[in-house]
Amino acid sequence: MTRKTVRIAMNGVTGRMGYRQHLVRSILALREQGGLDLGDGTVLWPEPVLVGRREHALKAIAEEHGLDPANISTDVDAVLADDSIDIFFDAAMTSGREEILKKAIAAGKHVYTEKPTATGLEGAIELARLAREAGVKSGVVQDKLFLPGLLKLKRLIDGGFFGRILSVRGEFGYWVFEGDWQEAQRPSWNYRSEDGGGIVVDMFPHWEYVLHELFGRVTSVNALAQTHIPTRWDENGKPYDATADDSAYGIFQIEGGIVAQINSSWDVRVNRDELVEFQVDGTEGSAVAGLRNCRVQHRSSTPKPVWNPDLPATYSFRDQWQEVPDNTEFDNGFKVQWELFLQHVYAGADYHWDLLAGARGVQMAELGLKSSTEGRRLDVPEISL
Repeated sequence: MTRKTVRIAMNGVTGRMGYRQHLVRSILALREQGGLDLGDGTVLWPEPVLVGRREHALKAIAEEHGLDPANISTDVDAVLADDSIDIFFDAAMTSGREEILKKAIAAGKHVYTEKPTATGLEGAIELARLAREAGVKSGVVQDKLFLPGLLKLKRLIDGGFFGRILSVRGEFGYWVFEGDWQEAQRPSWNYRSEDGGGIVVDMFPHWEYVLHELFGRVTSVNALAQTHIPTRWDENGKPYDATADDSAYGIFQIEGGIVAQINSSWDVRVNRDELVEFQVDGTEGSAVAGLRNCRVQHRSSTPKPVWNPDLPATYSFRDQWQEVPDNTEFDNGFKVQWELFLQHVYAGADYHWDLLAGARGVQMAELGLKSSTEGRRLDVPEISL
C-alpha cells in the first residue's frame, strides 16, 4: 500500500458543525480507520489544516486531537497560496462563503463546502461556472441523503414499494432557546438576515436535494416564512432584534404530480420520534422515515379506521406499522460524503453533488422567500451553466 497525504484546509472548524461533523466525525474518523483506501493500492491520509479567526480556539482543537500545531492559520489568503494544500473546505458563516470560495477556486483548489453556497442564485451559479472553467472539482454537503432513515426510504422507492407516490409530508424542527434564561443552542447570526441567517436559507436547500434525489425535480414552491420570536439574546447575553425568519411552511410540487408539504421551525417543541420525519404515501403503501428509523404500512395490511369522536381509540395507530430493518451498517453521513468526494478528486469516481447542485438549493431558498413576500406560488425553472 502507498500512503498519499492529502492536505485539506478546513475553514470554520471552531463552529459546531465544522468541528463535530466535519473535523471529528469525518476527517479525524478517516485517520482513525487508517485512511481512505482507493482500491488501487493507494491509501489517502487526510491532513487537516485548521483555519479560523480565533487562533487560541484553533490551538486548543489541535492540542486536544494531537494535530500538528503548525497546521493552524488565521490567514485565509496565506492558506490559499500554499501549493501543498489541494482542497479547501468551508463551514464558516454563510455571508462570507461566496467570496472565499471564489478565492479558493482562483487559487486552483478543489472546493468542498457547506450549504448554502451563496446568498443569491446569481452568485451560486457564478461559483459553479468558475469551478468548471478552472477545472477544479467541487462538492456541496448534502448530508441528509446519507441518513439511515432516508437510505431505507430510498430502498423502498427503488423497490417499487409505494406504487404511485402521491404525497410527501415533512416535519422538521425543535425549540431553540431564546438565550435569555437558557443558552441558545444555535449561534445568534442564524437569526439575523444581514448575516445570512434564516431557516429558509438554512433548510430549503436541504429540502431541494432531498426531494430532487428521492422523488424528482421540484417544479413550483409556495412558502410562508415567519419570525415568530422577534427578540433573542446573543452569546454575550445581550438582546438583539431577530431579523431573519425562524419558521417556514412550504408546499412543493414535484414533476410527475407528487405534492410535498414541509414545515421547518426553530419554535416547535418536539412531539415525534425524531427531529425530522418524512411521511410518504403511495397507492400501494406508506412509510415514515426519520434520521435513523423507517416504518411502513403496506396496502395489504392497512387497517380500516372509523371516525367516531364519541369513543376513545382502543388501539395505537403507531403499533400498526412495521419497522424497516437496517440490513447493513450505516456510517456517519458526513463522513460517507467526504469519502465520496475524496474518491472523486483522487480516483475520478462519479460525483454529482457539485456547486451546480448547490445552486439549485440556493434557488429554492431564494424562491421560497420571494413566494412568502409576494404571497403566491412560483415556478422553479431549471438552471444550467
